[in-house]
Amino acid sequence: GMNNKDGQLAFPKDPNAFFDEKPYSAKTAKLMDEQAKEIVDKAYERTVNLIREKKAEVEAVAKSLLEKETIVHDDMIDLIGARPFKGDPAYEEFIKRKQADKEAHKDDNKKSEDDAESSEEEEGGGGLSPGIA
Repeated sequence: GMNNKDGQLAFPKDPNAFFDEKPYSAKTAKLMDEQAKEIVDKAYERTVNLIREKKAEVEAVAKSLLEKETIVHDDMIDLIGARPFKGDPAYEEFIKRKQADKEAHKDDNKKSEDDAESSEEEEGGGGLSPGIA
């Protein structure tokens, strides 16, 4: 524990101790259990409140998962927007590179489509020509 109730505690493993032997009293064990429960209860309450607060976003993600089964980062951005906080720098760099690659790929596809359309126009007939069947 590292809190105001019991201070900073550490219980190193004793290689000579029996399997079920603990280096602290039953009272200390009870205090640790109570503190762990308090942490879990607060986290649960915060989670439930967050889900209620963001109900529309949760429903949008759930609906998408039912339709697609698997969603990726870009799907999450489309559904609920960008993260409301700064992420890990390595993660942010990964996302920037991914976006740049996506844009470059989109530009390449557009150029290929434009080239194909201009070729069809030059040939006349949109690429279809009568032939022998």
